Amino acid sequence: MKNLLFLVFISLTAYANEGAVKPADRPAKKIKNLTVMTYNIHHCNPPSAGTKIDVEAIANVIKKEKPDFVALQEVDVNTERSGKGLNQARELARLTGMNFFFSKAIDHQGGDYGVAVLSRFPILDSTRFDLPVDATIGGEPRTLAAVTVEIAKGKKIIFASTHLDLKEANRLTQSELIVRHFEKSSLPLILGGDFNALSDSKVIRFLDQNFVRSCQDCAPTIPVKNPNRAIDFILFKPESAFKTVSTTVIDEQYASDHLPVIVKLQVK
Repeated sequence: MKNLLFLVFISLTAYANEGAVKPADRPAKKIKNLTVMTYNIHHCNPPSAGTKIDVEAIANVIKKEKPDFVALQEVDVNTERSGKGLNQARELARLTGMNFFFSKAIDHQGGDYGVAVLSRFPILDSTRFDLPVDATIGGEPRTLAAVTVEIAKGKKIIFASTHLDLKEANRLTQSELIVRHFEKSSLPLILGGDFNALSDSKVIRFLDQNFVRSCQDCAPTIPVKNPNRAIDFILFKPESAFKTVSTTVIDEQYASDHLPVIVKLQVK
């Protein structure tokens, strides 16, 4: 009888601990700095490699920089060109040891195509929303992916990834929606993305009124060889939440057609 009661106790204890937070997942008491990356990964297809899909190449770029967060754009999930059954967001999370959230923008070749986020911290909540496209001028549907995480005990933030349209009119309305969506949030926000817009464009000037961009004289991010313009940025708000320590464009010319951007932020 004693043995039976002991087994029941062990069984109940194991069941009770199934959903418990692992010690490694518990947030630290304080955090001083965050490393954030934004990377348009060209569906893990190195431009010089024909139709080859090289998820490991993108994962290696990420692992080398050891970011806390990554905003990914041009992510394939179960498409014909990338291989049915391959969820690039999930695979990148597995290869880098991070958590992920994917947001679909369009149907593509029997699968999904959109943006994603990777997070070193457990994801507490996630949300996505579609960005507007003016039917009179057309454009490709776009989306935003956002996650809420606890970076230190009692200190939550939102991290988001987006990819704006090629047409400026759409980019403006998309930027306006992003600002409206988060304006009432009490949590600090970090946003990374391919904005398809130059620093002196109407879109970036508008976003600069509502966010702090990690750099003003930003280094170019495309093309990967002899880059001549910056369109990939990391923004945050409010200004009181973070301070930019450095912004670096990584000279990685194989894995994608964009150069990744790494930003180190001091957490205030």
